Formats: sequence, C-alpha cells, structure tokens
Amino acid sequence: MRHGDKIKNLSRTASHRSALLCNLTSQLIEHKRIITTLAKAKSLRVFAEPIITRSKVDTMHNRRTVFSILQDKESIKELFGVIGDKVANRPGGYTRIIKLPRRMGDASDMAMIELVDFNEIYGKDTESASAKKTRRSRRGSGSSKQADEATTTTEETAAPAAEATETTEENA
Repeated sequence: MRHGDKIKNLSRTASHRSALLCNLTSQLIEHKRIITTLAKAKSLRVFAEPIITRSKVDTMHNRRTVFSILQDKESIKELFGVIGDKVANRPGGYTRIIKLPRRMGDASDMAMIELVDFNEIYGKDTESASAKKTRRSRRGSGSSKQADEATTTTEETAAPAAEATETTEENA
C-alpha cells in the first residue's frame, strides 16, 4: 500500500530525481517546449509551476531561491525576463501536457510539455473562440438573422425609391 506516498519516484533515488527535474525545468525554460515520457512530464509540472510562480515578482530573494533549485544562470535570466513578463497576469496553470504516440523502442507513453503562453497555435484559437462566444445571442441565431435580412431588404427597396425621386426632380 502507498499510504501517504504522494511523490512519483520515477524509479530513481532522491538526488537523481531532483537533478533530473532541475535539468528538465531548465530545458523547459530555455526551449519553451520539450518532449519526454508522460510520467516525467507530470512530475515536471508539479516541480516547475511553483518556480514559474516565483518569476512573477522579480526580487533578489526570488532569484536566489530559484537559483538554489536550478543552478543555471541562463535559465534564471530567461525565467525572470521573458517568461516572468508573459505569465504576470496568469493565476496559475503555466504548462500544458499533450500526449504523443508511444515510443517505438520500449512503447513508453510519451508527452510534450510546453509553456502555455508561448504557443502561438493554441493562443490564437482561444482568443478567436472567446470573441465568437461574445457575439452570439442566447435566444438563438435565427432571430438575429431575420432582423439582418429585414434591414437589408428595406435598404434595397429604399434605394430605387430615392433614384425615382431624383429623376422626377430633374424632369420638372
């Protein structure tokens, strides 16, 4: 039984596991998207999200705290520079895990983990989807279409009538 065992050990010792997660976090910060096994991706999400939360406030204390974990100066610069600015408004959920096909060699479950704010493909779809939702009415689209058709037909009938009055004024 696994009572109280909440950490995924990944078949590694504690020091090996922490080194693995630190390196994966540094690579995720540097490349914004990495491909790894599903179990490592799920563990990485739990490990990396508090670190990214620290980057929202750029203080010396936060930089030193994150550096004590990651031990990589370039990752710290990228995290507190570019990434910290982009995630400043987001209340959490900085990473996304996308499942990929199984690996050919050992058939292990693969996944791609990426930073949500740095994906242009999904970011554009969510903005356009939210814009579409605001345009719709709750009662149905049929009533608004009928109203639009009614206004266009009245405009079309009004235009020939205006032309007719102009020609009668010219004749007079």
